[in-house]
Amino acid sequence: MSSINFKSEALAMKDQLVVWRRDFHRHPELGFHEVRTSGIVAKHLIHLGLEVQTGVGKTGVIGLLEGAKPGPVVMLRFDMDALPIHEENQTDYVSQTPGVMHACGHDAHTAIGMGIAQLLARHRDRIGGTVKLVFQPAEEGFGGALAMIQDGVLEGPRPSVSIGLHVWNEAPIGQALVGAGAVMAAAGIFKIVVRGKGGHGAQPHRAVDAVLVGSAIVNALQTIVARNVNPRRTAVVSACTFHAGNAFNVIAETAELSGTFRSFDDETHELLTRRIRQVAEDTAAALGATAEMDIQPVAPATINDAGVAAVLREIAADVLGQAQVSADQFTMGSEDMSEFLKRVPGCFFFLGSRNDARGFNAPHHNPHFDIDEDVMPLGVAILAQSAMRYLSN
Repeated sequence: MSSINFKSEALAMKDQLVVWRRDFHRHPELGFHEVRTSGIVAKHLIHLGLEVQTGVGKTGVIGLLEGAKPGPVVMLRFDMDALPIHEENQTDYVSQTPGVMHACGHDAHTAIGMGIAQLLARHRDRIGGTVKLVFQPAEEGFGGALAMIQDGVLEGPRPSVSIGLHVWNEAPIGQALVGAGAVMAAAGIFKIVVRGKGGHGAQPHRAVDAVLVGSAIVNALQTIVARNVNPRRTAVVSACTFHAGNAFNVIAETAELSGTFRSFDDETHELLTRRIRQVAEDTAAALGATAEMDIQPVAPATINDAGVAAVLREIAADVLGQAQVSADQFTMGSEDMSEFLKRVPGCFFFLGSRNDARGFNAPHHNPHFDIDEDVMPLGVAILAQSAMRYLSN
């Protein structure tokens, strides 16, 4: 392994990585609709001589790279889906699909995965074991990881370690954040339909105002973290949508609210789930209305194995320099890579993609999101070298 300069080889393929990434960026596809994207991935993997499965979790792709000798199985995971956002960038690779864009970097992840496959296939004779490249659909809240798990992605063969990365515009280009333990939050969605009694705006006493009730629920929800969650724990409850009423002089009969809640441990997550329901239903009842609840999980907490994280930090330092690697990885965002990490020990890390000088600094899920593409060969080098570390020992 020592004779392979992964960084040099990855940097040499940057132009190809950019071509792949920009093509995916021009043609984004939403969760479970990544037909074009997965077709390109599968064709590339087949061309490299990998054993390929398609249609895993509906639109997912698995590529198996068998080494020259038997050994462990390392899983590398890359998500492929885009977001329902209309892109507002002015580039020659801007989204050609109105209302859909790669606003989170999954186009780069897919390109990185294709690059890793190409690089490792070149060194197949040095591999002792199997690389399992998993290209996942529907990460953005649609349960793509679980869909692939239900279709057997973790079997035949079963990986002994799982690794993934996320380009990260909250960190500068060339910096890696590799934490141990819980690094991303568990997430859930709540939807509330308030049912009151409509009426004339001039006669509020004859109505039950769904706008008022919904507003009271929004305010009351903020007491959960402030007064129910142990101050030593971390949690978020955010009401993010509120739709009610159609006329200035008609008291709304219904209001619809939705939002998200986040935490890092099961006990707190159960508390949030229970209290959101209680607060909404009881607040509505106190004001003469009802609240219909729908609470759904999105993803569990993303928990990195300390041993795998230590290996990733060492390799990231080798590629980027020790000063560019930090264990300070913590966000209330969520990731369904967590479903794989619940079942197979591993590590999911952030790789900085922000470049203020070049204007690549919009946040994720923003219509102006874009990345410094220099991040891609760095991602290829770190993940390829990490896989080889496990497959050569």
